[in-house]
Amino acid sequence: MKKTITTLLIFICVQTAFSQTQLLPKFIRKMYFDKDTTKKSSFVILPVLSSAPETGLEAGGAGLYSFYTDTASRYTRVSNIFGYATLTTKGQSRLSLSTSYWTPQNKYHITGGVGYINFPFDFYGIGNNTLKANTDRIGQKRLKVNFAAETKVADNFYVGLVAGGDHYSFSDGRPNSIFYTDPQVQFRHGGTSVYIGPSLIFDSRNNNTYTTRGALITSSLQLIKGISGLDYKGGFFNIEYSQFFLLTKKLVLGIDIQDQSLVGGQSPFYLMPTMGNDEIMRGYYNGRYRDRNLLVGQTELRYRLTERIGVVGFVGTGEVFNKTFTFAELKPNYGGGLRYFFDIEKGLSIRADYGIGQKVAGEARQSGFYVGLGQSF
Repeated sequence: MKKTITTLLIFICVQTAFSQTQLLPKFIRKMYFDKDTTKKSSFVILPVLSSAPETGLEAGGAGLYSFYTDTASRYTRVSNIFGYATLTTKGQSRLSLSTSYWTPQNKYHITGGVGYINFPFDFYGIGNNTLKANTDRIGQKRLKVNFAAETKVADNFYVGLVAGGDHYSFSDGRPNSIFYTDPQVQFRHGGTSVYIGPSLIFDSRNNNTYTTRGALITSSLQLIKGISGLDYKGGFFNIEYSQFFLLTKKLVLGIDIQDQSLVGGQSPFYLMPTMGNDEIMRGYYNGRYRDRNLLVGQTELRYRLTERIGVVGFVGTGEVFNKTFTFAELKPNYGGGLRYFFDIEKGLSIRADYGIGQKVAGEARQSGFYVGLGQSF
């Protein structure tokens, strides 16, 4: 099992002992411990160090720059620029740069990103009941660009446009594996595609980084066209509903439901919805279960022990399916985690979660550990 180590977990554990001292360098205190109630911009770095047999040692980090486009307004939301980069001793890499930009008074919201992956992944097959015994490690190279822009048309309502493109290529050294023998695996060599489509958003959240009240409903339809090595025309539909309730001064209940569907007559396996990541269905390897449709839901209790430290507990369920949703096929997940709020004014935090999933007969129970920036939803 791949184990991730980050020095920031140490900072969380010793925050009480060190935050009031001069033992740490000034830039470390400024990023993680200084209490700033102004609307100044802030920057934080999350180091990453991990190892696995297929990658060797992986090292790098993530950085988040947060700012307001209008510091005079109490309503303008936090904007950010996020970067991530890691390299391994076996020549693999993961690089990304993205932004979420809110104009003054939240009249417009613009997001965009570019990412490159040269990294292997485990392929288990298609469907909701894949087996670990069929695992095949696939080499993957992916370049992805995405852009979205929304404008406010009424209180809490936005309409917009999503657009982007991606290029995938795959390699595998096992010609008799499920990756090659399963007829459900379409376009196994990858290809290039572009997409464009409409989006509709309802957003009544009181805060976009640490929400305690309100709702967020996002929906979009990507109309996809293959342009190189991919004879494909189809689409991808996504709708997500999140609702937040302030139960007490320190206790928040969050609910999140998401539905994704690949539409069209063909099914490129790498465009299919996949279940499990650091935001929803935590505890499942992302890609262990994939198919044309995904329906997942979760609820999370968030408690602020102090202004710096929070704890969460979560439980959820979901499944992937080809055409027919079946309640009996739903898979469980549950777990908990810690939050360290390095920027109290903006509600920005470092997140560490441990999720537990299904126990398949003859296999170890599925689980996962996640470290990231910001809330899961």
